[in-house]
Amino acid sequence: MKPQEKTIATIELENMEFYARHGCYRLEKEVGNRFNVNVSITYDATQAAAADDITRSVNYLEVYNVVREQMELTSDILENVAKRIADSLKERFPAIQKLTVRVSKIAPPLGGKVERVSVTVTL
Repeated sequence: MKPQEKTIATIELENMEFYARHGCYRLEKEVGNRFNVNVSITYDATQAAAADDITRSVNYLEVYNVVREQMELTSDILENVAKRIADSLKERFPAIQKLTVRVSKIAPPLGGKVERVSVTVTL
């Protein structure tokens, strides 16, 4: 009998948009800003694919909820936000083999026209 080949899958949640109060300056925390979050998760989906069973998968609704919960917590810097999201996802889904989280602040208050500033964390 031939051994089952591994099925490595990548789930990507792209351009999740949140309104949050992240920033170093008082006004950023008071007024808030729009943020985009992108998450890419690579994991062994062999059992989930074979069984057609979401309980054996990385459920992207749950991924979204983890991101939303972390975005609701105020932070001074984007590195902290991205790392918290990554750590929370790794804790919730131990099957994750590789994880990339990108947090972008839309139209940051830098004194000039800047579309976004982003921080990416990879675990």
